[in-house]
This record gives sequence, C-alpha cells and structure tokens, in this order.
Amino acid sequence: MKQRRMIMVVFAAFLFSLPSVVLAQEQKPVWEIGFGVGAIYIPDYRGSDEGRVYALPYPYFVYRGDIIKVDRQTITGKIFKTDRVLLDVSFYGSVPVDSDKNDARAGMEDLDPSFEIGPALDITIWKNHENKFALKVNLPVRAVFSTDFKSVTYEGWIISPRLNLEKGDVIPGTGLNLGVSVGPIFADNGYHDYFYTVEPAYATLWRPAYNAKGGYSGTTLTVGLSKVYKRLRMNAFASADFLRGAVIDDSPLVKRETSLMGGVSIAWVFFQSKDMV
Repeated sequence: MKQRRMIMVVFAAFLFSLPSVVLAQEQKPVWEIGFGVGAIYIPDYRGSDEGRVYALPYPYFVYRGDIIKVDRQTITGKIFKTDRVLLDVSFYGSVPVDSDKNDARAGMEDLDPSFEIGPALDITIWKNHENKFALKVNLPVRAVFSTDFKSVTYEGWIISPRLNLEKGDVIPGTGLNLGVSVGPIFADNGYHDYFYTVEPAYATLWRPAYNAKGGYSGTTLTVGLSKVYKRLRMNAFASADFLRGAVIDDSPLVKRETSLMGGVSIAWVFFQSKDMV
C-alpha cells in the first residue's frame, strides 16, 4: 500500500514534469482543486529495456501563491525572484523496482523509491507576451534519497540543467500549448552506484561485477502538449533519455542507450478560487 502511494506521487510528478507555458496577460485562479485520470509508461530505470504502464486516478491541485507554488511542473518554494531570475526549491522522484520483474536485475536487491530535493535557478532568456513565447534556462541541483518507508538513505546528488522553450497557442486559435525541454544530466558516483553498480555478490556469467563512476549521465529531451478547455486540463508528453557516451553506458544493467517515456492525462477542476493572479 505504501509503495502504491509512492507510485501515485511519482506518477503525478512524471506526468506533469513539463515546462509550464506562459500565456500573455492571462489571469488564473490562485488555487484549483479537481480530479484526474492518466496513463504513463515509465522505464524501470534510465537504460532499462523493461518498464511499466501505470494507469491511475490522481488528485489535481494547483496553488499559485507568492511563496509556495504547486503546479504541473513541481512543488516549488520561492527563495528569490526578479523579472528574469527565480531561485526556488524543487522536488522529484522515481518509482520502486522489483528486481524479480526485471531480467537485468534478477537476483539483485530491489530498488526502493527515491525522491530528490534541492535548489533550482530559473533564468528567463527571452519572453514575448504578445506571441506567447518564452525561452528559459533551468539549473537544478538536487540531493537524492531512497526510502523503504522505515528509514531514509542519502544516495548522492544530480545536476540536470535544462533549456526550456515554451509556446502558447502553437496552432493559432486552438489554445494548444507546447513545451520543449532539453539538457544534459550529471550525477555523482553515489547516485550512479544506486542504479547501475553490480556488487561481486550479484555477479553472474552474463552480468559481470561493475563499479559505477560519477560524471556525465546522458541527455534528456522532453516534448509536451497541454490544453485548457473550460474546466478540463489536458496534457500529453513524450520523453527520451540518451545514454550514449554516459559514464554508465557500459554497466551490464544498461540495456538500452535510449530510454523512452510518455503519458497522457485529463483532469476536471470542480473548485477554484475567485481571486485571480
């Protein structure tokens, strides 16, 4: 039951981990509450040739406060903001992996769910309200922790700078919004060790022992579409992780140099504030 709740949390994080499109001069409610359903395919881990489809209901909650914001992207806590620079706190996570259901990890210990937390610097390079276009650089640095719901273990850190392109009403008159995000990932040996090391005790003829190193961890490209229609919120995304040239691409647990992920969701907002921001 606890793992199922964690999967639902991470499910929502993956489903909405897209650049939020800036619409020109459009006011929005301070908060929205609703209910949604969605489906998403997530690889067991980056580089795995196996994954799972999750189809789950989820609560839809958006809060656009001055300090704390909860939206499609993440939960963020504002630390500092100017017209072009925002420093906040962001969160992320990954689903648990049952090694008995993953051939590459057969006989190894299961992977507990993980969560990430750390500061993120968001810099607006160019924004045009009239054309509903924005180009931003996002620079997050997050500590990574795993949990078995009895204790929490520090696993390492990850840096994932992103170039985000946001275009509202990408097909004029449709209200369809586009978000594109691309950037490299860097992680220390602790993070890579958690996912990609093979201890000698788990080595086999087809899975040699392997000690993961820190460094370049691949590049991620994400494309998302969203649309608001009255009280409906619709989203779809596809994401690819490219591991060729990464320091862990020779791990016996890396079975694919390209990992794909995608999902769709629809939510209905049944309560929203009268106050607008």
